[in-house]
Amino acid sequence: MSDLRVNSWSELQDELFRGSWNEGIGRYRSSFVFRGLSDKTYPMDTSLMRLGGPYSELEKHLLRNFRKYAQSMAGELGSFWRLLTVAQHYGLPTRLMDWTYSPYVALHFATENLERFDVDGVIWVVNFHEVHKFLPDELRNLLESEGAQAFTVELLASLRLATECATSDSSSFHEFVETLTEFDRLGAVEDFLLFFEPPSIDDRIINQFALFSVMPNPRRRIDDWLNSHPEVFRCIIIPAGLKWECRDKLDQCNITERVLLPGLGGLCTWLKRHYSSGPHN
Repeated sequence: MSDLRVNSWSELQDELFRGSWNEGIGRYRSSFVFRGLSDKTYPMDTSLMRLGGPYSELEKHLLRNFRKYAQSMAGELGSFWRLLTVAQHYGLPTRLMDWTYSPYVALHFATENLERFDVDGVIWVVNFHEVHKFLPDELRNLLESEGAQAFTVELLASLRLATECATSDSSSFHEFVETLTEFDRLGAVEDFLLFFEPPSIDDRIINQFALFSVMPNPRRRIDDWLNSHPEVFRCIIIPAGLKWECRDKLDQCNITERVLLPGLGGLCTWLKRHYSSGPHN
């Protein structure tokens, strides 16, 4: 899908909330998730990809050692889904990618970096309901059986693989998916994209209205997959000249680091930016 360039705050609002009406329930309940980037040219690389080198081979070693050394600080990490979530949250390179249900949180991340105010930003808008139609049967059936719109860590931990019985043509569920290698087998025939909600580890996840995306191939780029399914997403381009207006209005709406990154670090980041010189100073 071609990029949608907005030219004013009001036009941006229309685009951020376009398609949010849900006819089935008669409410404005969006089926979209959002990701904001301060530079529209940034690739949609995971933090694992940005590690460089043979990153896909290093993934299991990163997670194994994180589990080994994080026990005393993070407690029981349980399934590999929870392990991935906690690791991503605290900065370990993983194949997960951060998203939000909130268009304003995404706009914050597209306008937080003052050093990139001279370039256009972007907000990726993805219809996760449509994305999940491309899931393999095991995952789609699991979601439908739960009557849920998005996966959770607990729901994914209950996933079992269907395998052919040796004595019949029928399939049976017998093996829980307990490793990334087993999860990757689901995408052996065709790649897919999956969104899931993390547990509320701390206020940062709650306040950012956060969720993660994951693919069954650590080398697969999410924008490549999206571009092969242009009907499920759009990109809203935030012109450089509009960023300061967006930033100031978000601050007035209390969409700031002080709220989204609770703690002294977030407070200081907000104050530093709040008192920085604007474009007319």
